[in-house]
This record gives sequence, C-alpha cells and structure tokens, in this order.
Amino acid sequence: MYRIDRRSLLMTGTLGLSAYAVPGFAQTDSVATLRGFTHGVASGEPASDSMLLWTRYLPADGKPAHVAVEVAENRDFAKIVSEGVAITGPWRDWTAKITVSGLQPGTHYFYRFVTPDGTRSPVGRTKTLPEGNQARAFKAAIFSCANMPFGFFNAYAHAAARDDIDLAIHLGDYFYEYRLGGYPPLRDQVRSTEPANELIHLADYRTRYASYRADPDLQALHARLPWIVQCDDHETANDTWEGGAQNHQPDEGDWSLRRNAAMQAWREWMPVSDEPWKTYEIGALATLFRTETRDLARTEQPDIAPLIKEADPVAALKAFRDGAWMDPAATMMGTQQANWLFHALRQSVRTGRKWQIVGFGTIMGHMIMPEAALSWLDASSSEGSRNYILRAVKAGKLGLPFNYDDWGGYPAERARFLRAAQAASANLVVISGDSHNGWAYDLGQAGRPAGVEFAGQSVTSNGYEGSTKTDPRVIAAGLVAANPELKWCDTSRRGYMALTITPARVSNDWMFVDSIKTRSANAVVGHTATVMHGRNVMV
Repeated sequence: MYRIDRRSLLMTGTLGLSAYAVPGFAQTDSVATLRGFTHGVASGEPASDSMLLWTRYLPADGKPAHVAVEVAENRDFAKIVSEGVAITGPWRDWTAKITVSGLQPGTHYFYRFVTPDGTRSPVGRTKTLPEGNQARAFKAAIFSCANMPFGFFNAYAHAAARDDIDLAIHLGDYFYEYRLGGYPPLRDQVRSTEPANELIHLADYRTRYASYRADPDLQALHARLPWIVQCDDHETANDTWEGGAQNHQPDEGDWSLRRNAAMQAWREWMPVSDEPWKTYEIGALATLFRTETRDLARTEQPDIAPLIKEADPVAALKAFRDGAWMDPAATMMGTQQANWLFHALRQSVRTGRKWQIVGFGTIMGHMIMPEAALSWLDASSSEGSRNYILRAVKAGKLGLPFNYDDWGGYPAERARFLRAAQAASANLVVISGDSHNGWAYDLGQAGRPAGVEFAGQSVTSNGYEGSTKTDPRVIAAGLVAANPELKWCDTSRRGYMALTITPARVSNDWMFVDSIKTRSANAVVGHTATVMHGRNVMV
C-alpha cells in the first residue's frame, strides 16, 4: 500500500495557500479575476536534451507581456543552464510555451518563469529522457478521464507525492465538455467547475481549462513531472469523429468551428507541441508513440441501434458483421498517421529499442457483452443503459463487440495495426484509457500473439458501478469468461496506472485511490500484470 502523509502531499505542490483561492476550493467569483502567474507551471514533450515549459501570466495592466524561463540543476538557481523568452497576450489566453535545449539526458532540472518586473512563478521540477543504456528502469504514471464534478483528483495527488515516477502520460478526457450536472449518471455532484454551460465557443473551452488547472493536485503533478498528453473525445465533444460528434447538435453551430476552438484551447493550455503525433525515445529501453485518433481522420462510428429495430434484427446484425463492420476504409488514424506509425514501429525495432509502447485514447482489446450482463443492472438504471446492454448482448451472441466508439468499431484497421506490429517483430505494449475501468488484454491477430494492452481506469469518471447492482467481482469474472483476450478487469474503482519498463519486462500496476468523494492522497496497488520481452503475452 502506498500511503502518503499530509506533510509529503504539501511538499509536492509549491502552491501554498493561494491554491485554495480558486474555483472549486474557495470563494473566487471567476478564474477571470486572477492575475499574475495564475496556474502554476508545467513541462512536457521531454527529450534527452530538451523540454517544453509552460506557464500562464496575466499582468495587472492586461497588456502583452514578455515571460522568460530559467532552468537550473538546483532549486537555488545559482547556475542557469538554459533559458528562453516568449511574448504572451490575449490571442493565446496569456499562456506561454518555451522549449529549452542543451540539457543533459536522464537529469532532473528545476525551472521558473520571470517577468521584466522581477515577478517569479512557482518553481517546477522536470526530468529529461535517458539516452542509451543510461536507465535500466523507467516508470510512467498513466491517466485518463478526469471529471471534476464527480470528485477530487486524488490520483494526481498520489502520483505527485511519489519519488519513483519519471513521466506522466495523459491519454485523454483531461476534462469534460458537458454543462454542469449534464453528464449522467452523476447523482451526487462533489464540486463545481466553470463555465456552468456546455462548451461550444473558444471562451468556453479556455474557461474550463482555467477551472480545472486551478485544482491544487493537478497543478502539483504538472509542477512535479514532465507530461506527454494526447486527446480523446471530451476535449472537444462526446464521441468525436472527423465530421462531428454525438454531443454536437445542429443548433450549436458549425462543427469545424467548435472543433477548431477546442483544439486551439488545448494547444494553449497543455504542455504539448504542435505535432499531431510523435515518438519519444526512452534510451534503449523503449519508444513511446503519441497518437491522434479523434479529430483529424476518424470516420464516423458504426451504430447498431437501428439494426435492433429491424423486423429481423439477427439477420440485420449478421449482415452488418459480414459487411459494413469490416469496411477497410473505416479508420481511426487515417492513412498518413498509420503509415508513419507502421514505419516508426519498424525503426524502433531496428535501432534496438526493447519495447514499442503505443498510446491510444480508446481500448483495442476485443470485448463482447455476455448474456449475464442483463442481470447486472441496477433497478434504477436509465432506460438508455438498459437498451444499451440489451443491444450489446444481442450483438455479442454473433461475435460483435459492444463498443463501436473504440477499436471495436474499426476491426479492419485494428487488424492492419496488429499485423504491422507482428511484421516488425515488435514487443508491443498498448496503453489506453476512455472506458473509466481497468483492463488487461493479450492482443492477438490471425491466431498469433501481437502484444498486450493495459487499459486504465478513470481519475474520477463513473465506471460500471454507476449503473450496476452486482458485486464487481462477479461482473469481472463474467467479462473475463466471455472474452478470450481479456485476462483481468476491475469495474468499480478509480485511480491511475504505473507502468515500469525494464529491458527484460514491462509491468503495470493499477493504482486505486481510497475515494474520490473526499480529498486524500492514499492509494493501493489493486492488480499487477507483466509481459516478458519476446513473449507478447502476459505471464
């Protein structure tokens, strides 16, 4: 069990009492009233010799401002080893991103931002990626699906207080776009967020980021570790695809304008570069791949709901299974990104990296819904939940998955990706989020192992427990029994994953927090899964 006392928690933050003078924690009317360095600091896009550093500075006079950054190996900043300067203003919501270079591999650095009048930001700490055989082990904390009204970000607090984490990875749903109280099945809102309305315009998205980034535990984790960040759907709208989203209606304006506004705010507020996808070399240990599977090329998700209403739903589902479901043109990545990824996998293997770790926003493991699921629902579950399970069970009897918004809706592309990994002789580890629950899969293609998948539970968003009455252990056993690729799952707890990479093995801990209803930094290892080099299946 990892238990962290209050003193350790407070030492990680560099935030002080001012952190509580922000929405959700005290009485500030709006994030718009904040001035100075309003949201701490962050780092991201790590390399062995460079780092992207982020802050937000809004001067009292509201005029564009120069913001400089200083980097040192010691907290006293007696010797500056790298620096840079940027101009910020309202056109980028007063955020500043500066990439510094000339750094040493595998090294901790401290950094701070300074304005011309001498005002200084909080101090952040970051770490460059290793080179060659410098590191014999590397550990990443992996997050997804953080919905502020659902609870406290205790997963962030726990990870921020650890001393053994080298990197934070966020796989998407950093926030949610819904109006306050508009995301079912929220039965007991724990805290609020701004704005109260659904996010549609640029100002909406910016304000939601400002509200989330005011959270002291999220600020502490950003200030503590470098981040690699990618999007899923809620950074724009639920079930996003290239041409729209489930949660975008005609009366909400042109989809491209909303999507562009969301992505502009994301690039402003996240410590992320402008490349849509990217590789990160973790010395000789691994290559980590950041992908984009939502906004740029994804085709629309299949929908089996109309098929259930056909006169012969079984025949309709069979026709779908053998036809439209296997459409080779259906894509999450698009051909350009897929071509990049397939070549990059081969290059990683050729250059001797031991592991190829690919981050996707959604789950790849094949999942059908067993008939037993009909008895799992809570009597108070919504009609929508009941209909969803009923459809999923009928589809599952024909071998069809229950989720078409993840890789279950794109089987031809899934097969292409797994074949590419097999052809490259990759030691493939897929990491994914989105589902709010924890999963471990052995991924196969054409009867042969292709890799493993570790899928993470949410930071706060409700999982299966939000609509079921059955003991989670019974649900887990039923799902594992019905799905050969699935080796373990947890459908009831929140937290994050801690992935440890060594030359011989990759192991993953699913960390479960005590609660999200009260603020705490306690967590336990709920399950550990391991894959050995050269095996592509879990031991």
